[in-house]
Amino acid sequence: MADLVVTGGAGYIGSHTLRALEAAGHTLVVVDDLRAGREAFVERAPLVRCDVGDREALAKLFADYGPFDGVVHFAALTSVSESVAKPLEYFANNVAASAVLIDQAVAHGVRAFVLSSSAAVYGHPDVQPISESAAIAPINPYGASKAMVERILEDVEKAHGLRWTALRYFNACGADPGGGIGECHEPETHLIPVALEAAAGLRSQLSLFGTDYPTRDGTCVRDYIHVTDLATAHVLAVEALLDRGPGGAYNLGTGIGHTNREVLDQIGAVVGIPVPLQEASRRPGDPAELVADASRFRRDFGWQPQHSDLETIIRTAWSWLSSWREI
Repeated sequence: MADLVVTGGAGYIGSHTLRALEAAGHTLVVVDDLRAGREAFVERAPLVRCDVGDREALAKLFADYGPFDGVVHFAALTSVSESVAKPLEYFANNVAASAVLIDQAVAHGVRAFVLSSSAAVYGHPDVQPISESAAIAPINPYGASKAMVERILEDVEKAHGLRWTALRYFNACGADPGGGIGECHEPETHLIPVALEAAAGLRSQLSLFGTDYPTRDGTCVRDYIHVTDLATAHVLAVEALLDRGPGGAYNLGTGIGHTNREVLDQIGAVVGIPVPLQEASRRPGDPAELVADASRFRRDFGWQPQHSDLETIIRTAWSWLSSWREI
């Protein structure tokens, strides 16, 4: 018997949260179809390999391993640019499949549901840093899919009493300081791991998408939050729901924005090798600036990022890449 289901627990953020939940004493079952996850990242918890939209497989999971107190839901497609090219795939995978999961959670008496959400729900916000009071106005299908699932959870709580929290995080990055897991998407699209691969000679160069944004150096500004700090936040969120504590939508970030060029300069300083790059045009769906106001989550949960300074982020990501790719 386990107390939590973790969907997407073999993936990047899911596997880090899995470690944090286990360290906090939770018993877990992981659901992952391994399209993007890695079985080795799961380590001790039972792994049920299925799609979260597979109603029959989920019903069997809840019957075989339950009853469960909570679900922590990471399983989703996550590329903004891909979502623009494949919107139907994103709505089917991120929205329709999540609705099936939520339905099964309600049917089997789950009390708490934590959603891995995103700052992409805000689109082009008028004010930076972004608070939770900003308008929900996504500009790409990925962000729209996350906003839709949040709305589903809001309505399901009213109808069925399932308590929920959506964690809208900004740019997840870095790797477990203890080693063994890290970021390894196929293909990799995130700035820091792609830049590290370019610096290490694992790819010829990095494409710097957009140098004409209305920012201090013309490149996008993002708020980078270490994956270990995100994992801690998920533990706090699900435990609070189970203890009748706060819920709803929360931002997770540092409140500090770094431009793409600043990140690349810091990578060069940490690795000791300049990042080879080629300037490229903007990608569709990329806002100029996304910086979090996470003060509500800090206040309600006593959370404080411990690993999210840019140097620590890059050092842990570089250590993981060096080990994984045997550099």
